[in-house]
Amino acid sequence: MKGEILFVCVENAGRSQMAQAFAEKHGLKASSAGTVPSSRVNPVVVEAMRERGIDLSKRTPKVLTADMIKNARLVVTMGCSVEEACPRPMLAAMQKKLVDWHLDDPKGRPIEEVRRIRDDIEKRVRKIAEEE
Repeated sequence: MKGEILFVCVENAGRSQMAQAFAEKHGLKASSAGTVPSSRVNPVVVEAMRERGIDLSKRTPKVLTADMIKNARLVVTMGCSVEEACPRPMLAAMQKKLVDWHLDDPKGRPIEEVRRIRDDIEKRVRKIAEEE
């Protein structure tokens, strides 16, 4: 499958940023966004990704737009916990191929837990890359 993969979470400060970075590392065209973007990428996420040789320190969270959804061939949500902020209804309404990974949010978690989330994301992204 060709085309862009869009990774979406509420703040675009952790899970979706890691997923985009791993997708790019594996040669996939990818982007990420959030419904209510944070002002910066979570510093603990930046540290955890640096351990994998990926620098997220210069990335900026972006707001999810209808055009981003329209241009994506696959939309992966990270597991929205707040129904009002969750993009899932909007994405489903646009009839895109949608997958929800149901991942824990790294926000406010210690580095050990963020590493576990990071490793889970990397494994899932690798599986997508292998199916390409």
